[in-house]
Amino acid sequence: MAAILKYFSLVKFSHTIFALPFAFIGFTLAIKEGYTFTTEQLVLMLVCMVTARNAAMAFNRYIDRKFDALNPRTAIREIPAGLIKPQNALYFIIFNCLLFIIATYLINPICFYLSPVALFVVLFYSYTKRFTPLCHLVLGCGLALAPIGAYLVLSAQFAWLPIIFSFTVLTWVSGFDIIYALQDEQFDRVHQLNSIPVLLGTKGALRFSEFLHLISVTCIILAGIYGDFNFIYWIGVAIFTALIIYQHAIVKPNDLSRVNLAFGTTNGIASFIFACFSITSFFI
Repeated sequence: MAAILKYFSLVKFSHTIFALPFAFIGFTLAIKEGYTFTTEQLVLMLVCMVTARNAAMAFNRYIDRKFDALNPRTAIREIPAGLIKPQNALYFIIFNCLLFIIATYLINPICFYLSPVALFVVLFYSYTKRFTPLCHLVLGCGLALAPIGAYLVLSAQFAWLPIIFSFTVLTWVSGFDIIYALQDEQFDRVHQLNSIPVLLGTKGALRFSEFLHLISVTCIILAGIYGDFNFIYWIGVAIFTALIIYQHAIVKPNDLSRVNLAFGTTNGIASFIFACFSITSFFI
């Protein structure tokens, strides 16, 4: 059990709360539109979500292990701290990638054919900080696969609504990852790593994050209009928007002490509550 908990910590399993609610939105949206589902499909969707994220997070920790060892904030992570050997982390990554591909094969052909693309996106993110400050957008792209991927599990075809929700996730995640990256601005400068905070500075990064979150809120509004959802959906939109505003209110250029509150707690709550209201609105 202790060994399993180490790997749970390695991949920050609790952070699954960010994208998983949007996967349920995509999945239930397909049900609302008349596609039938089985318990097996639901389980396979969850397997895909968990294994893809496990592979992505573990790969990020594996690739960045030397930088993590140099950064006082990240030196306590499992690989630099010696709790998990790099080789074992690599085995963990391969196992999750294989399990992901097998799960997509059992779902339907389109999910299987797109599985290498999905893995490339979520794994490629780990390299992007080395050559582009737009690394946050690549991370956002990875998590944005959740609603459209879950929709494909049942429908096996693309549709506009899950795509709009995917753009919501892309800009929302990219925006709060920029806030999170503020903690490492000086470290990244010294070690020639790229990020929006390095490119624009703290104030500029916060403004850019606000811009991305404005797009995110716009997307969920467009989804509500396009889907003609009822008032329950709009309550979810209001709460999601309020929590987005709140996280920007508590993080200031001269006070980053509440970055983790903005990054983890606030966004986790926002995702969960928005999904609950959205899914409820689909069936009432």
